[in-house]
Amino acid sequence: MLPKINNIIMFTALAGALSLPRICSAETEFSTGSSDPLIQFINDQITQTWEDNEVEPSEVASEAEWLRRVYLDIIGRIPSAEEVDAFLNDTSETKRSVKVDELLAHPDYVRNFTGVWTNLLIGRNTPDGTSRPGMQKFLRESFARNRPWNEIVYDLVTAEGHFEENGAVNFILAQLQGNANSEDYHVEATAKLTRVLLGMQVQCTQCHDHPFNDWKQNQFWEFNSFLRQTRRIDHERYDAASGQMVDDYSELSYRDFDGPVYYEMRNGLVQVAFPNYLGETFEERGINRREELGKMMAYDDESQTVARAMVNRTWAHFMGYGFTRPVDDMGPHNVPSHPELLDRLSEEFVKSGYDVKQLVRWICNTNAYNLTSQFGEANEFDNPAAGEVPLFSHMYVKTMTAEQLYDSLLVATNAHASGAGNYEQSEQQRMRWMQDYLRIFGGNEEDEPTLFSGSIPQALLMMNGPLVQKAIDAEKGSYLHSVLSNSSFRNDSARIQALFVSALGRMPSRNETTQIKKLMQLSRDPLTAYQDLYWALLNSNEFIVNH
Repeated sequence: MLPKINNIIMFTALAGALSLPRICSAETEFSTGSSDPLIQFINDQITQTWEDNEVEPSEVASEAEWLRRVYLDIIGRIPSAEEVDAFLNDTSETKRSVKVDELLAHPDYVRNFTGVWTNLLIGRNTPDGTSRPGMQKFLRESFARNRPWNEIVYDLVTAEGHFEENGAVNFILAQLQGNANSEDYHVEATAKLTRVLLGMQVQCTQCHDHPFNDWKQNQFWEFNSFLRQTRRIDHERYDAASGQMVDDYSELSYRDFDGPVYYEMRNGLVQVAFPNYLGETFEERGINRREELGKMMAYDDESQTVARAMVNRTWAHFMGYGFTRPVDDMGPHNVPSHPELLDRLSEEFVKSGYDVKQLVRWICNTNAYNLTSQFGEANEFDNPAAGEVPLFSHMYVKTMTAEQLYDSLLVATNAHASGAGNYEQSEQQRMRWMQDYLRIFGGNEEDEPTLFSGSIPQALLMMNGPLVQKAIDAEKGSYLHSVLSNSSFRNDSARIQALFVSALGRMPSRNETTQIKKLMQLSRDPLTAYQDLYWALLNSNEFIVNH
């Protein structure tokens, strides 16, 4: 049941007033404790940009603010109250660097990055004849083993076979829809492969040369011709229960195609396109074109295009913006904000053996990543949302993904265990709620992480959806119940602090505690007052964004 209307008004006002306190003062010398020399190079490059643009960076983020951020970015959820307490009580000077390593070794790192890349490769809505479990299994095993990124890319480009036995095939399978004999059959696969893995938006030149940059029409069809030897085969089986033929499985298969691709220009002239990867042309017959493309992308690319695309996308995942906007439109027409830094990071990423975890370490240990999201007059113009070039003088606020929001609500509230009879019932309840959050908060996997929609259905789901209502019911098993029934939380101040740490990952300020106590005194029922407070915290802007 929704909190009483008078209390809604009071505690909603509180939720809107919540803001992150500035706990840390500005520091001229800051270190997470990492001794990697590349981090100093990154810091120097970013600092030089600040000096060149006469911008003063924000303060270093408080430990609580940074911890919440790094948990969301690496493992896809907020820290639990116990994890917050442990970190804040740790006096080690290297604890930020150590925490990054701990999170990269956490099982949820694999789960989070598997989810992120599954959405990027096949979308949140699984296309027909595509196996989401197969795609997830391939990525889960790859991230768990920390396979080199170029090897993962090679498999995604060249894989053939059953969509669950070889999960990598689902990347291209998901893009092959419609009539296999149509000229458009491989168009979406061409656009997706170049955009996601190479950071090139050549789909804009499918019908004509791009009017504003150097991409030409022939480049789209040259990439397209690499994929012409590919087709999907959908298999059916007889279902005895219905007496009908039903879908069984799909596979990605090789088909014979040796000729060039013909495409029509705007003036009506027909042109020929052979497979060409950034200047390397393949005209000979009898070769496996996808195999050649995979080898060029993963092992023989002197331009390091795959590495640059991955560095740019990973930087954007953690920082809110990449070095280019959009993040998947890289090229001579779209100069990066920090070209020398992008070049060096890409070179070092290749030297590391395309080590994704190492790339994450470099980014999370930089000074820029450790800044607060608060900004002032000296850097308020550092606002990429307004079209400015990102200077990374403060952390850009990112919206939570559907998965992050859902998992964070469970961590904060333990709602799935509230009143649940057993594990099976708990998991069934969890999956029902998850579908609601994916449907309403799912959005577009290609959206920038700083893009806020704030739709009415989203607000209603957070205000009175079954998950949030279960969280504030205070039934046995919920976090609210444990706070109210545990003798270690001796008074209102201790209970308020516990709810703040659980929901927002920080202690309330003295003023917040004072105001909340005043509001709670107006309620005749102490339980209702705590339910309303928790509801307000979970519906605050501070909870729903990654800052």
